Amino acid sequence: MDNTTHFGFKDVATQDKQGMVRSVFDSVANKYDLMNDVLSFGAHRLWKHYTIAMANVKTGDKVLDIAGGTGDLARAFAAKVGDTGQVVLSDINAAMLNEGRKNLINKGVTGVEFVQLSGEQIPFADNSFDCVSIAFGLRNVTDKDQCIREMYRVLKPGGCMLILEFSKTNIVPLEKFYDFYSFNVMPKLGKFIANDEESYQYLAESIRKHPDQETLKQMVLDAGFGLCEYHNLSGGIVALHKGIKIP
Repeated sequence: MDNTTHFGFKDVATQDKQGMVRSVFDSVANKYDLMNDVLSFGAHRLWKHYTIAMANVKTGDKVLDIAGGTGDLARAFAAKVGDTGQVVLSDINAAMLNEGRKNLINKGVTGVEFVQLSGEQIPFADNSFDCVSIAFGLRNVTDKDQCIREMYRVLKPGGCMLILEFSKTNIVPLEKFYDFYSFNVMPKLGKFIANDEESYQYLAESIRKHPDQETLKQMVLDAGFGLCEYHNLSGGIVALHKGIKIP
């Protein structure tokens, strides 16, 4: 791996990025859900609902949610897999994982396992899960290819991987509005609501550094997945990539 990588628009030492990302999410964890609702005008709930619908998860399945943060996907997956299934909510950030635990307890969700882990080094055996998901987390991973390979490894043959992430829109008026909103409004809202302008500036920049739809699709195929399709949401501002591990 190169000795440098990007942290937003800055070049930083590769070994430093993980700690820098951790500090961002330490800062925003307790306002994360509120900020998601405000910044996306509530649309993140629709994006996640669509992701769950595309997952083909059924009763008794085992699901791993990486960078699962405050637990939105884990809660929905838990309802689908039922008492005979298993959901693991994981995050590299302890503060975010604690928010997820509190949210699920407050909503009466039981049986979800919480594990602090890095998506680049998943501490589970090969062929362990029927579904592996990561929502709005891949762009913060230092080595995205390694993370996708790890997701492939722990999936059972026939299992599906879901990557929900901000992406690229080709609709020019929407792109112009999105750029203005991301760099002029989003950080100011971060300062006003979460008292943290800098973290939301990073989050806006990290979206622009993330691979576009076709590039990410190729990364998924290169990791070994026999099939990958993506679905643009909100005009391509967000995309859901679904990969299948062919038996």
